[in-house]
Amino acid sequence: MKLRPDSREPEKIQSAERWEQQIRKGALEMAALAALWPGRLYGLEIIRRFQDSSQLALAEGTIYPILSRLKDEGLLASEWVEAEAGHPRKYYWLTAAGRTRLQQMAETWTEFSRELARLIKPVMTTPAMTKRAIAAQEEEEVTK
Repeated sequence: MKLRPDSREPEKIQSAERWEQQIRKGALEMAALAALWPGRLYGLEIIRRFQDSSQLALAEGTIYPILSRLKDEGLLASEWVEAEAGHPRKYYWLTAAGRTRLQQMAETWTEFSRELARLIKPVMTTPAMTKRAIAAQEEEEVTK
């Protein structure tokens, strides 16, 4: 049986990508705050902390708007520091409000992810053959 191509496939991919981008966008604020938990860092150091994870890897143009927004919200403080070699660097650190907010975010994230993990556990433990059968059934329904 030959299945006709699903004309909605690009739409499905875009929808999945948007969903992933939204999750990532929401998590990056918490990740930026968490990177600063041990102490003050400049922007490039924060980016380097994220480089070990492809899911958290950022471009310079992404981190600075996040840091600026967090600073505007009173969660970060910053200052320019002259470097011994090269140009001045802007260092960021958590304010008391930033530490409190990060702890709240971490608690919420932990609770949310624990409950979500509980819900998706059956999906993740479904044998691959069953997953393929479900996918084939869904494709067959689309072609009807």
